[in-house]
Amino acid sequence: MKRAPSSPLFRGLAAVTFASLLSLGCESPEVRPTADGRQNTRAARIEGSLVVQSSARGNAVVFLYSADALPPPQGSGRPLAFTVIPAEELFGASLGDTSTGPFTAPFALSLVAPGRYLLRGFIDADTCRLIPQPCHTPDFNPFYAVTGEPNAGDVGGGAVDPANGAARILEVTTDADGWPQPLTGVSVSFSSTATVPFDRPAFQVSESRDFDTSASSKVLTLTPQQFTGVVDQRPPGFWVQLVDANRDNIPDDANGDGVPDFWPRVVVRKLADVPGVVDENDLDRNGVVDDEGVDYARLNGGMDGKPDAVVLAAGLRPDALLAALLDEQGKPRPQPVFVPQLSVVIRAQAVDARDPAAPAPLAAVPPGRYSVTLLQSTGQTWRVPNELDPTLAEPAGLPGTPSQSFVLEVR
Repeated sequence: MKRAPSSPLFRGLAAVTFASLLSLGCESPEVRPTADGRQNTRAARIEGSLVVQSSARGNAVVFLYSADALPPPQGSGRPLAFTVIPAEELFGASLGDTSTGPFTAPFALSLVAPGRYLLRGFIDADTCRLIPQPCHTPDFNPFYAVTGEPNAGDVGGGAVDPANGAARILEVTTDADGWPQPLTGVSVSFSSTATVPFDRPAFQVSESRDFDTSASSKVLTLTPQQFTGVVDQRPPGFWVQLVDANRDNIPDDANGDGVPDFWPRVVVRKLADVPGVVDENDLDRNGVVDDEGVDYARLNGGMDGKPDAVVLAAGLRPDALLAALLDEQGKPRPQPVFVPQLSVVIRAQAVDARDPAAPAPLAAVPPGRYSVTLLQSTGQTWRVPNELDPTLAEPAGLPGTPSQSFVLEVR
């Protein structure tokens, strides 16, 4: 009995026959891109090898940053992408010993657009295998600011220029037809000389949130905040140091206000009027000011027509610190000094820090909510408010901590 023409076998044979006729008698149909931007994106990749010289063991994390938005401590840029290389792949049979290598493993970052980039990273070390408590197990979680940075015992690294040890700028270029070209053979180095010496500067604020700018300034007292569990930060205090970038034994004063510059630095940034912890005019949270947003009047009159990164003038109160930070000859001590708390002075003066090299004073302090960030010389940061705010933590499965919901309310 013949099979019905509608049977699966008949339809399969017909499809094969039809496809064969197309291939023999017709040219391939032209494929046109749709209006979907993702289908029209041209991207390349950056790939190479990790080289680790350390007894630390853990996953390696490599971050991709724009060279125009430097990461802390040089700037406030956030990673554009990252990749994780498992410890098993990196250390192999040496995963359970304390040898220092060198160890190597390949890495790759895909979907990289044309541009200039930096690569930085760290070994998310399991320090509990070598030292007693307090120690850290690997705890990197990229989805939250409170778990996305290195802790004490982690080992830093990056792509550097072998000639001078400076950060290497990587450039993804295009060919004559506009296609991005892959960047291969890139080396990212990690060494025990870059071991992170202390935890992030987690803190809580003692004073009220209100800042009436009819007063010239407001003082906040910051004390250490310790966490264990999913978020593991146990700073016993704050490590403070005078900035001496040119190593001339004279404290730096970058803004010329007569007050020496300190580590950690303090950043008081205006938040957007949206749920969560989002900076104003950085709604995509990439650390770069958005192309569209709020523009405020300048002190010298008018506006520049570009969205602003509004920050308040702020810094550590120097009188309680200088005696401990200068030696008998009045020169900066080379090593950080431990202090149990910090006094931060916030002035009723706002600037547009869109260009960090040339901040522009604003005519008035914009009212609203402001975050407070401490930035250590290691590039580690801590900001309040953060995801441990109980209204944000509980839906995310993080431990809610009321002190971490602090915002500075400017009116």
